Amino acid sequence: MIGPSDGKGLPGLADLRVEIERIDNQLLDLVVRRVMVARRIGAAKRAAGLPVLDPQREATVVRRAATFARDNDIREEDIRGLVWSLIGLTRRAETPDP
Repeated sequence: MIGPSDGKGLPGLADLRVEIERIDNQLLDLVVRRVMVARRIGAAKRAAGLPVLDPQREATVVRRAATFARDNDIREEDIRGLVWSLIGLTRRAETPDP
């Protein structure tokens, strides 16, 4: 778990950093949940004889994230990069260790 940082004496900065760190912890918890679900998806794909890689599904996820970015005034490229990183992480989680 990530701990709080020093606010360097600026009014409100320490509280804002604590809030960011709380959000970071929530994001990390969500990443763990995503990986756990991906492992279950990988098992289901193996049972069905399906490949782990599903480019069409991955593209759909990235497009949905890009739309979310546009709707929330966030740079699409940044969100696309983040989502591709998550996809890579969960794709690896779907593949069992040898």
